[in-house]
Amino acid sequence: MEPVLIVLIVLVVVAFIALIKTIQVIPQASAAIVERFGRYTRTLSAGLNIVVPFIDTIRNRIDLREQVVPFPPQPVITSDNLVVNIDTVIYYQVTDPRAATYEVASYIQAIEQLTVTTLRNIIGSMDLESTLTSREVINAGLRGVLDEATGRWGIRVNRVELKAIEPPTSIQDSMEKQMRADRDKRAAILTAEGARQAQILRAEGEAQAAVLKADGEAAAIRTVFEAIHEGDADQKLLAYQYLQTLPELAKGDANKLWIIPSEVGDALKGLGGAFQGAVGGGAAPAAPVQPPAARVQVDPAAGPRPVDTENKTARPRVEPAREYPKIDE
Repeated sequence: MEPVLIVLIVLVVVAFIALIKTIQVIPQASAAIVERFGRYTRTLSAGLNIVVPFIDTIRNRIDLREQVVPFPPQPVITSDNLVVNIDTVIYYQVTDPRAATYEVASYIQAIEQLTVTTLRNIIGSMDLESTLTSREVINAGLRGVLDEATGRWGIRVNRVELKAIEPPTSIQDSMEKQMRADRDKRAAILTAEGARQAQILRAEGEAQAAVLKADGEAAAIRTVFEAIHEGDADQKLLAYQYLQTLPELAKGDANKLWIIPSEVGDALKGLGGAFQGAVGGGAAPAAPVQPPAARVQVDPAAGPRPVDTENKTARPRVEPAREYPKIDE
């Protein structure tokens, strides 16, 4: 009985192992390659699958989700013989598990090497400035070449991104100096424009102030003129105001010569007549009072003053009014 029991136990174990090998559960977004006696038979999809135990074997399990693979920095020479280091990131997805298993030994390594060679070809035809400012062009060129080459491997490249483009240290220093100079230039231009605008605004303000001041003075003169005409000022008042203005002519230490207008005598006569009329109450007017001789500052360089032969007194030198040419504004 014991040998029979042992055989039964062995058969049960073999049956259990066969059952386990017969039922294959494939996770979602995955696939499995089945080979029978070393030859491709079929591709198992997600879910519960039945295979022939000890005859069918699972060759490879492939993830069908989109994968992200970063590649280390690669030195690339530009057309102007400068070496730049470029980091790339590839987004790819397996669309045909059978081709990805049998068409290429390692599709990840193949994609990396193809990316490096394609990147060197693209960057080799561009200078440094174009390389730094043409990321989209480089990405589009890489994606086109990778799509064409990886299509037969059952791989679809969705995106290619350049993580960083690092020029040499000396070039970076030169670029920083150039950028700093450009910023200083823009700052100087803005400062000059601000100063110019400030001067323009200040000049406009001064011009407006002058216009307003002139308008105010004109209005004041117009008001005084209208007040005089409305008050019907007589000769007496005008003569009195005339005399009050005369002392202002002699003010100032620098005045060596001042001119007395000919109307001063008439004004004094009118004022004297008015004064006598007010005191005498209508009596005969007295002899006209001669105004006191005005103190005249004499310029030593002007020469001797003319002498009045009748009164035996020196008369003040009266300079004729000078006419100056009118300057057009």
